[in-house]
Amino acid sequence: MSSPNPRSQWTSNIGFILATAGAAIGLGNLWKFPYLMGRHGGFFFLLLYLVFVLLLGLPVLITEMGIGRRTGKEPVGAYCSLGKGAGFIGVIAALTAFIVLSYYSVIGGWIIKYILSYATTLAPPADFTAYIAQPAEPLLWHLLFMILVAVICTKGTGGIEKASKLMMPALFLCLIILIVRALTLPGAGRGLAFIFTPGESAFSLEAVSAALGQVFYSLSLGMGSAITYGSYLSKKTNIPKDCGKVVALDTLIAIMAGLAIFPAVFAFGKEPGQGPGLVFGTLPDVFSRLTGGPVFALLFFVLMLFAAITSAIALLECLIAFAMDRFHMSRRKAILLLCVLVFAAGIPSSLSFGPLQNATLFGRTFYELMGLLTDNLLMPLGGICMCVYVGWIWGPRVLLEEMEAEGVRFRLKKAWVWCVRVITPALIAVVTVMGFLGMAGIGEG
Repeated sequence: MSSPNPRSQWTSNIGFILATAGAAIGLGNLWKFPYLMGRHGGFFFLLLYLVFVLLLGLPVLITEMGIGRRTGKEPVGAYCSLGKGAGFIGVIAALTAFIVLSYYSVIGGWIIKYILSYATTLAPPADFTAYIAQPAEPLLWHLLFMILVAVICTKGTGGIEKASKLMMPALFLCLIILIVRALTLPGAGRGLAFIFTPGESAFSLEAVSAALGQVFYSLSLGMGSAITYGSYLSKKTNIPKDCGKVVALDTLIAIMAGLAIFPAVFAFGKEPGQGPGLVFGTLPDVFSRLTGGPVFALLFFVLMLFAAITSAIALLECLIAFAMDRFHMSRRKAILLLCVLVFAAGIPSSLSFGPLQNATLFGRTFYELMGLLTDNLLMPLGGICMCVYVGWIWGPRVLLEEMEAEGVRFRLKKAWVWCVRVITPALIAVVTVMGFLGMAGIGEG
């Protein structure tokens, strides 16, 4: 039976959809997706991503939301209530949320630095590489980002809904303005061709693995946030339908980000396949060549901040719910403790670009190892364990009853069961194996 949920519920369906979409729409869409697409063949990567979103992303999101509403608990409590021995799946999710938030907050701090720099000097920091190599200043902005996220979470679901209703429409508006400007640049057509036409020799196992991993990262799967947000749902919510809306919004934003970035990058002859330097190095240089460039740059980094905050509050809320439910802490005490712990855990990631840049394991810095650990190992491992448990041990019947409560019809339930039992875990296994191989440095070219 469903356990009672003493916590508040979402006050509106649109609030829930925007909050959940905000949890999914983050730096994975605006930063990671564009440069992965640039690195792995443009249109080919986009096509792979769309296929995996339907076969992996949507089924997993529906399952996590259903578990959350059925149990009315955070990830660890939710899996513990499903059956003996399932609690470790929730532990994986909570650990993933904690690690991701620790380095995600570091990047959020970089964004704040850029916003303040453009707002006060009409220019970015003089040297991105030199800035992130500093030991102290990036930590200050890392802390400020965590404080902003914490303030929103102090109000619970009400604060999250209000922030999402403000930030998500603003995010769309910012992107539309940037897309219009990018498409008016001479040579922008090369960027569109890069996104929407197949490249030569685009296929590779690395591209397949990257697309699979990006689905997890982009939709915030396996991090417990979907289960936590699902625990705040009313029985009248149509979970499959609303999850479909969230996935559609998330994918739309990722494509829009490509439309805002690549036409401008190609118009000025820049390299599309870079990592963090694409956003924090290349794009500021592109903006500097535009009429009114500082205004567009400021708009872009405000957009980035909104996306980062809405995702970060979902990760923190997952951890807050865990602390409140498992240790009976008040919301404020849980937030204070978690912010201190997350900030401390993020320090090595921040220092990986400066004082600790030569401290490596398997040839990777601490920051790179944390990203590989979460994106390619913990998230897919938690996902495949969830699918096996729900599909073959616990059985999908109970979740189907949950999703069809209050007269809701789940028209694609047979396809969902097939995905959860066979297709999705098989796809996730690819990510997991590739993650282990990558961790060991095998198969790198």
